[in-house]
Amino acid sequence: MTLADYLPIGLMMLIGIGFATGAMWVSWKVAPNHPTPEKLAPYECGIVPLQEPAQRFPVKFYLVAMLFVIFDVEMIFLFAWAVRFETLGWTGIAAIGIFVVMLIETLVYVWKRGALDWNVAYRDRYRRVVAEYVEEEAA
Repeated sequence: MTLADYLPIGLMMLIGIGFATGAMWVSWKVAPNHPTPEKLAPYECGIVPLQEPAQRFPVKFYLVAMLFVIFDVEMIFLFAWAVRFETLGWTGIAAIGIFVVMLIETLVYVWKRGALDWNVAYRDRYRRVVAEYVEEEAA
C-alpha cells in the first residue's frame, strides 16, 4: 500500500471535520441568543431545584451501575467470540468457558453480598444487626 491509497480516507476526514465545524459555526451565528435567569438555571426533569438534596445518593446506585457496565461489556466479548467461533476452535471455547465461569462466579458473589437486593428490611444480616441493637437498648 502506498500513501496515495489513504488519500480518500484523509479527504473524507477533512470533509467530515469541515462539515461539523461549519455546521457549528453557522448555528452559533444564526441562532438567537437571549439568556435569561430562567434559561441559565439548572434544569432537571422539569422540576425546579428549590433546595439542595437532603442526602447523598446511596452507594447502591453506583454499584448497580458498575455491575451493569461489567455485564454489558461481557456481552461485547461474547459477540466478538461468536463472530470468530469457527476460527478459534477448541482453544476459543476453553477461553470463553473460563471467562463465563469467572463472570458467573462474580454474579454469585455479588448476589450473596446483597448488592442486588434492594429490600433492606428483609435482608437476614440486617435483621440480625437490628435485633442486637434493639436488645442492647432494652437492657
